[in-house]
Amino acid sequence: MKIGPKYKIAKRLGAPIFEKTQTQKFALSQSKKSARRSERKHHSQATSYGLQMKEKQKARYTYLLTEKQFSKYARQTLEKKASNKPGLLFELLESRLDSVVFKSAFAPTRSAAKQIVSHGHMLVNKRRVTIPSYNLRKGDKISLRPQSQGKGIFAKLDERLKDHNTPNWIKCDKEKKEIELVGKPDLSKEENLFDLNTVLEFYNR
Repeated sequence: MKIGPKYKIAKRLGAPIFEKTQTQKFALSQSKKSARRSERKHHSQATSYGLQMKEKQKARYTYLLTEKQFSKYARQTLEKKASNKPGLLFELLESRLDSVVFKSAFAPTRSAAKQIVSHGHMLVNKRRVTIPSYNLRKGDKISLRPQSQGKGIFAKLDERLKDHNTPNWIKCDKEKKEIELVGKPDLSKEENLFDLNTVLEFYNR
């Protein structure tokens, strides 16, 4: 997915949604921007639509999804009779194979996670899967393909895994380089740069 200049996109959305913008330099630039805004008098407030659009873009770019891909998850969520629809949308996004590979530190970035899966480096329940959007369920086991362990993209894997803490719904065996889903993603227990309730309001207009 081609998304353009990441730094400019993150500045426009006002959130460090890409790994390259999760730096002290970016945080400082945003704090200065906020200070300048507070000094100015606003004659009009952002529209509800504008705020919803901004939150949607934050979430979409975080997961590196096209509008078609992201809207599919949102509309799928809205069709469900669930009391916690933002939580359900979060579960769908986080249960993607590329998301779990990234959250488990088997990839340094989300972009790399997509590449790793697409190139067939990961196994799901001992079967090779090359679809980044592959939906995982509780009990699924993900492992690094034996033939892929010597690839350059995994050169620093042991170093990344050493001090990495996975979410409590993911169990990672750092020695065997295996991942197991032992629960479900919980929106209330993770910090996010976007508001999924506002995102769903955008698609429910």
